[in-house]
Amino acid sequence: MRYVTAHPSFATALLWCLAAAITAINLGPLIGSTGVSAFFSMPSAGDSQAVLLHYSLLPRLAMSCVCGFALGLSGVLFQHVLRNPLASPSTLGVEAGAQLALGVAMLWFPALLGWSRDTATAFGGFAAMAVVFAVAWRFKFQPVTVILTGLVTGLYCTAIVTLLTLMNDHYLSGLFVWGGGSLNQNDWRAVSGLFPKVIGCSILALLLVRQLGVLTLGEAAQGIGIKLQFVRAAALFVAVALTTFTVSAVGVIGFLGLAAPAIARAVGARRINTRLIVAPLIGAALLIIVDQIMQVYTAKTGSYVPTGAATALIGMPVLLLVMMKRGGSLQTAVQGRLSPTTIRRPLLLITALAGLVLAVALVTIFVGRGVDGSWISHTGATLKSVLPWRLPRLVAATSAGIMLALAGSLLQRLTGNAMASPEVLGVSAGTAFGLLCVLFVVAEPTIGDRLIGGLVGAATVLGILFAMSRTAHSGNQFLILGVSLGAFLTALISVVLASGDPRALSLISWMAGSTYGVSSTMSLIILILAIVGAISVTLLVRPLQQFALGDVSAHSHGVDVKKLQILILGIGALLTAVATLIVGPLSFVGLMAPHLAQRLGLTRGLPHLMGSALSGALLMATADFIGRTIYFPWQLPTGLVATLLGGPVFAVLLIRGRRLSTRH
Repeated sequence: MRYVTAHPSFATALLWCLAAAITAINLGPLIGSTGVSAFFSMPSAGDSQAVLLHYSLLPRLAMSCVCGFALGLSGVLFQHVLRNPLASPSTLGVEAGAQLALGVAMLWFPALLGWSRDTATAFGGFAAMAVVFAVAWRFKFQPVTVILTGLVTGLYCTAIVTLLTLMNDHYLSGLFVWGGGSLNQNDWRAVSGLFPKVIGCSILALLLVRQLGVLTLGEAAQGIGIKLQFVRAAALFVAVALTTFTVSAVGVIGFLGLAAPAIARAVGARRINTRLIVAPLIGAALLIIVDQIMQVYTAKTGSYVPTGAATALIGMPVLLLVMMKRGGSLQTAVQGRLSPTTIRRPLLLITALAGLVLAVALVTIFVGRGVDGSWISHTGATLKSVLPWRLPRLVAATSAGIMLALAGSLLQRLTGNAMASPEVLGVSAGTAFGLLCVLFVVAEPTIGDRLIGGLVGAATVLGILFAMSRTAHSGNQFLILGVSLGAFLTALISVVLASGDPRALSLISWMAGSTYGVSSTMSLIILILAIVGAISVTLLVRPLQQFALGDVSAHSHGVDVKKLQILILGIGALLTAVATLIVGPLSFVGLMAPHLAQRLGLTRGLPHLMGSALSGALLMATADFIGRTIYFPWQLPTGLVATLLGGPVFAVLLIRGRRLSTRH
């Protein structure tokens, strides 16, 4: 193992040998029956096996190699320029932006797709990158700011795509299938179109090797004639171009952009000139392996699995295994311990937030749309008739917002990382997977069954994260583990959904985050759980403050660190499970609400927890009103609307603020 990690070329060769072996197992029998002539010449129309090999399987193999190479190279460029091992086309929102642009083009500019689909996806990818940079520039590209903005931008684009699909399912029904990443080919045209673009971008990247090598010197590099801004812009241009070209050709296969560079570094590729070669080759080999395995699986079972989903499904354990062997090499500082300005009278601001939540709740209850679509105020008998519908969903939405906000605040304080939240760490995905398991195990699952399944899924994810990062209660290793595990579970859910099983299909409407079917009894139970959770969290304020000073200091103050961690994990899992069952796993309230409270000046102890809870409640109450009225008479899912609403608010407060905080 030491020899492999010390010689990246040897490790890469081993991976390619594995790719060649699996390819031989899959394609060997067909090549033996048709002969090698199918590689070089057009087969006769009557030879179906040769036609299949020449026009479908061989182009698919070539496409796997080209796309894997492109994504591995783009990931290296992103991570090196931004000096952040978490940077990738997925975490920076580039792929989501490209997908959104494609959806918009399909709806309103279909002629553009006929002319050049690359143009549409490139516009979306560069636009998403521009948004991230517009925010990150103000903070001198602090790693935590870049990833926070990228994650929110990606989620925002995904939420818009989901809403467009819900409103135009007859036009965009195939967009999510494409988004899963399909390498199916009917001829060589797609490969021949993508290959020269990847070669051109690769040449540009290699021309920047010397400049990239001294980029880590920072401002000192300018003293030897390096134009930092030009080098960064050129490298990022190449990275975004590689991503958008790949997304345009085969859809979203985003895990490789994060995994391939991390694996390359873990097997010994320390210098940038080595990683620019090793990481793309690893990415190509990984994608070939995954795609060939999926072909064998499809041939044996008849079930189709998108390669993009399977890449995360198979590639994540590889990344985790490498990280456990050489986790220290992946460590960089991504925490933010810099504190925003703290207001002197937090109680006044908390009271104002509570009043604002109450005002929005009253508007939500009394204001609506009439039969003709006009705005009206409901009173008397009319109010009595609509109240049983509006009040339960309002209570459920605000309660879910409170619970997600508290869970996010707890996780950020526990890990000491501003990016930690149920959504980023995969806890929401664990809840969704737990619910999916319940749907397959229990014939007619009750609310209690779903809650237990979601709780077990969330708790399992948190337990795995802390078990696998024994020495990483801060830093980016914990986050890489969370992002990878979340991608794994999301891919697993996508694979199950792709099977077409009706039990899995019932999960789709829930994942959108709709509160339409919440009953009065359910809303009351959720409210009680939110109140109990809030009280429990407030009792942990003092131990959390002592824990933030370090394990030694906490022990000296009588805090049992291990028991506190287990208690926080349990409360966070319970809060996340209950809230996710109501508003789905797509909302980023758990990430945004604590930061909104910090940007408002509520940074310490109990005021921050209360501000986070009220910010989450305000987001969800406003989202419930907008989702019910903006597209009347149809209703939009509250969870997705909360994302669309909270994203701009979070960006504005982040731009106006100066620093990020994690533990106070």
